[in-house]
Amino acid sequence: MNEQYGRQSPEIVTFGESMGLFMPASSKGIAYSSQFEKSFGGAESNVAIGVSRLGHTAGWFSQLGRDPFGTMIMKALRSEGVDVSRVKYTSEAPTGLMFREVVAGKSSVYYYRRHSAASMMGPSDLDESYIAGAKLLHITGITPALSPTCRETVLEAVRIAKKNGVKVCFDPNLRLKLWTLEEARPVLLELANEADYFLPGLDELALLYETEKFDEILVKLKQLSAVCVIKGGGDRTYLLDAGELSEVPYFKAKQVVDTVGAGDGFCAGFLVGLLKGMSHAEAVRLGNLIGSMVVQMEGDWEAIPTWEEAKAVLDNINHIER
Repeated sequence: MNEQYGRQSPEIVTFGESMGLFMPASSKGIAYSSQFEKSFGGAESNVAIGVSRLGHTAGWFSQLGRDPFGTMIMKALRSEGVDVSRVKYTSEAPTGLMFREVVAGKSSVYYYRRHSAASMMGPSDLDESYIAGAKLLHITGITPALSPTCRETVLEAVRIAKKNGVKVCFDPNLRLKLWTLEEARPVLLELANEADYFLPGLDELALLYETEKFDEILVKLKQLSAVCVIKGGGDRTYLLDAGELSEVPYFKAKQVVDTVGAGDGFCAGFLVGLLKGMSHAEAVRLGNLIGSMVVQMEGDWEAIPTWEEAKAVLDNINHIER
């Protein structure tokens, strides 16, 4: 690493769109609420916050509108210890927005992100030395769905990482509100083929590989060079490592309050496990724990624990198991 932030690279670098987030302050739906709580969210920035809270360095970049929402996002990420030195502002487009509601136990999200500042990102926005100096590049399938230039940016970032020996972690995060399955499939499968760590959900794999038969999915995954972590397997996460399949049990949540952000919490835990030198199975176990802790509180990223909080739970579980 170089000598100071602004020039050095954090351990994990990620990028993508973060948006202003509004949620009804009461249990009423959006149509009947007059008061809203303000926050922000984005898969990649959620992961960056998680990595930082868990005691490691993370950098996130994007393009934000020169507006109050962009300012809010920057201030919040900086306060969480995330390096935002590569973020750019533009007056040509706004920061994206999203509204979320929970009605009759069902969560719905409404996006206002078309032609947003982040969707205007292009390969020229990448700092090669910043990516090259990291240990891991974390990407999701959301960013390439935003625009053709964003797609080019993700592919170029992966090329830079691989050229410089930086490991690539890819969470497909398939969002069919952003593009069709036919558009998404070739792009996401190409990124999976380039990844060192592939973190899909079982439901996503069924769509990408056009089969719900687990054995057929495994055949496809074994053709990849990546370590594959398959989420959403009932009460366990599957780990496919060097052709060998194993299962890592979930940590049972005492109560499920809000499932949004659980996958990002898992990613942060898994990546931190890798940084701490854990085995792949141990890193998955840490990811499972963080995901379990996240669903017990509200918020996209607010519920992600610190390393001290996670370790206290982990130590207590290990003590009980012994």
